[in-house]
Amino acid sequence: MDKTVASAADAVADIGDGASLAVGGFGLSGNPMELIRAVYARGSRSLHVVSNNCGVDDWGLGILLSAGRIRKMTSSYVGENREFERQFLSGELELELTPQGTLVEKLRAGGAGIAAFYTQTGIGTQVAEGGLPQRYDGAGGVALASAPKDVRRFTVGGQPAEYVLEEAIVTDFALVHAAVGDVHGNLVFHRAARNFTPLAAMAGRICIAQVEELRPAGGIDPDDVHLPGVYVHRVVEVGADIEKRIERRTVRKERED
Repeated sequence: MDKTVASAADAVADIGDGASLAVGGFGLSGNPMELIRAVYARGSRSLHVVSNNCGVDDWGLGILLSAGRIRKMTSSYVGENREFERQFLSGELELELTPQGTLVEKLRAGGAGIAAFYTQTGIGTQVAEGGLPQRYDGAGGVALASAPKDVRRFTVGGQPAEYVLEEAIVTDFALVHAAVGDVHGNLVFHRAARNFTPLAAMAGRICIAQVEELRPAGGIDPDDVHLPGVYVHRVVEVGADIEKRIERRTVRKERED
């Protein structure tokens, strides 16, 4: 089955207002920028986005955020973005802050058809006990707080401990970036750019992948496939010359002999 589409605009044409999106990337690494730009150009609003973070003020998901297109973020890290802070504290943006490993597993579980799971992460904190601010009222008060979660005691490996129940995440769409893809949707990621992306792809009912290089069927060795095409529904080639930004560059001063 050929899953290729002609353009990023065509690929996101049915992402409407109120859609939920799982978006790959970590910091600015592996961001599906052409798809994000296409969603921006389409004008989709009131989006619920699930992603590790929300880009920076002028890049990544920050483009949608700055335009007021995102209603809610489910994330594990919210730093590096002043507009995110402003919208959250003013009550314009809802935030479901989730431990990073838990967020990854919630996405994986959604893609694997697992409704929920228990984890020790968050025990003894507001993650489990509730009360974590999700939306402010704009005057310093909390308009919406997280609800308490189910906590049960299990004995694992002979060690009894408390575990909190976390529900899986399934979204309407997933937007991801890959280095190489074939017409069947099999994807290969480049090193650290893999990050959250395979899990985000799995969680989307419709997964849209932008790829730098598109190959014909059989053009990727099966042993090299990082994400099978069964999870991918649309593929658009964007080329290898797309801009890739670095969030923070740290260099060592040249030593003077």
